[in-house]
Order: sequence, then C-alpha cells, then structure tokens
Amino acid sequence: MAKSKGKPGKSKDSAPKGVRIANRRARRDFEILEVVECGIQLTGTEVKSMRAGNAKIDEAHARISDGELFLVGSTFGLYPQAAAAMQHEPSRDRKLLVHKRQIAKLEIHVRQKGKTLIPLAMYFKRGWAKCEIGVAVGRRSYDKRDALKKKQLKRDMARDLGRKYR
Repeated sequence: MAKSKGKPGKSKDSAPKGVRIANRRARRDFEILEVVECGIQLTGTEVKSMRAGNAKIDEAHARISDGELFLVGSTFGLYPQAAAAMQHEPSRDRKLLVHKRQIAKLEIHVRQKGKTLIPLAMYFKRGWAKCEIGVAVGRRSYDKRDALKKKQLKRDMARDLGRKYR
C-alpha cells in the first residue's frame, strides 16, 4: 500500500508560515527607500507574547544611539500564563541586532533631512524573532492620493487583461 502524501490539494508551500505582525500604515504613509532585516533581542515572555500575536508596531520607530539600533514605541502585550514576577515591561525599548556596517549605512540615511526608520513587519524565521526596518520618507496627502490612483489603475489593467485572455 502506498503512503499518502497528506491532504489532497495541500502542498508544503501552502502551510502556514506562523505569526507575521505587519505595520500596514507604513507603506501608505511613507515612501520606503530601503529595507533591512534584523533580529530582535527579546525576553522569554515577550517571545511567547509575540508568538500569540500580542504585539503592535503601528506607532513604533527605530532609533540609533551609541552605535546601536533600538526599536522604540512597540508594545508587546503581557503573557497571561506567566507569573507576575516573570512579566516583561510592555513598552520598553528593544535592541535590534544588526551588523555595524549596516548601522553605519542606516545612520547616513537618517542624518539626511526627512528620512526616518520605520518597522515594517515582525515575524519568526527559523525560530528567531526578526524585524524588517525600512528607511522611509513621509508622503504628503497629495502623494498618497496619487499612489492610490496608480495602484487602482494597475489593478484595473490587470483585471481587463485577465478578462481578455480567458
């Protein structure tokens, strides 16, 4: 008898990848120039809280101080199964783990007027907590409207092409 390969219609690629906490407003409010993936230094209850999806990066930003990169303004909810003495502080600054060369490169960007570091997403990769940081420039309201129009036009063209070739 042959072994079954799992559920029909399901492939290995369609398996859930885990928790991904995204900053959805970042790409709307900012023009992203460059993206850097970095690790996050977390305590045990922060990791468990992040795995449960109890983290927010909507109001957060990254800051370089003393040659180190920190995530400021992110909130990790308390982990309810942990004892009160073992809990973490929900809104502390968390160190981001990046090479010194990358920090120097980011610092050059940040020193320019109007550029800032915004967290785009947090997720787990091979068991390690990761954060995507984007070098961003703020958009004005008319830029947002223009970007929305372009996105809508592109979507309409793709839809029309799809109908044409059916």
